[in-house]
Amino acid sequence: MTAPAEIVTLALCGLIGLAMLIAGGLAGWRGWLDLQHAALGHGPAEPAARPSPAGARIELADLKERVRKLEAIAAGIDL
Repeated sequence: MTAPAEIVTLALCGLIGLAMLIAGGLAGWRGWLDLQHAALGHGPAEPAARPSPAGARIELADLKERVRKLEAIAAGIDL
């Protein structure tokens, strides 16, 4: 038969081990959340540079072309 001190020691070791596993899991979870925030652009990142007026016009023209193509697809017209 085991002594009560051995049971208490084993219980404390188990509790400490469980606390270590939880701490490691929590650190991993926080790291994963930081990674997801960075991937979505919500994390600490450099501010985006404003495009030049010519670049903005080109980007706007590209977006208009995409909308035109999508409208043609929706209307069933082959381009």
